Amino acid sequence: MKNHHAFVIEAEAEAGIAVAQAWAREQLGMKIENNPDVVVQCYGLLSVEDARRVSELVAGKAFTGDTKVVIIAASRAYHEAQNALLKLFEEPPKGTYLFLIMPSLGGLLPTLRSRVQVLPASLSSNGRPKIRISDVAEEFVKASKEKRSAMIKKLMSGRDEEERRELRDEALAIVNGIEAVVYKRGIGSADAALLSDIATLRGYLHDRSAPVRMILEHLSLVIPKDLL
Repeated sequence: MKNHHAFVIEAEAEAGIAVAQAWAREQLGMKIENNPDVVVQCYGLLSVEDARRVSELVAGKAFTGDTKVVIIAASRAYHEAQNALLKLFEEPPKGTYLFLIMPSLGGLLPTLRSRVQVLPASLSSNGRPKIRISDVAEEFVKASKEKRSAMIKKLMSGRDEEERRELRDEALAIVNGIEAVVYKRGIGSADAALLSDIATLRGYLHDRSAPVRMILEHLSLVIPKDLL
């Protein structure tokens, strides 16, 4: 089950770091400048050795308080390196928040992807991360029960593997868009449970044999009516 201390941002290093720092400032009240508890590590191709050094870095205690932020920016990451980070991203040390920034999340392993929260990759004029919700996610949230059923039926209509993959990606866009809105509006106890549910559902969608209909029907039942 995904916790909410581990995040990924799809962006180039500089832009992603700015988003992660803005989140830490807004959500954690942390001072960013000259703060030894806000650590940024930049890599080209993240190796297993790099991942191990990150784990050692994260294991250290905060210097000035109980909260620590570690931001890891990489152009790409070996699958072995991602596997080495799995346990760390699943259960970061208490008070530690992790951010992984990559230009594309296409190469992110499903096992790692299911353990993290995706943050929007840009900032609004007030320095806060923007909500990015796809058209299909917005349509799904606003739709009536009958319209959602029709959308789900359409997503089950793939005639070949390529078309089914595209429709599965569309279902993922719905799940990711809803997650982004829920997270941005603030996490109460009910929202925390919903985010956990969403993380589980998304993990299933990365499987080619995913029961897309059951996943979206369940999502339709659990998302609040006033989400947008």
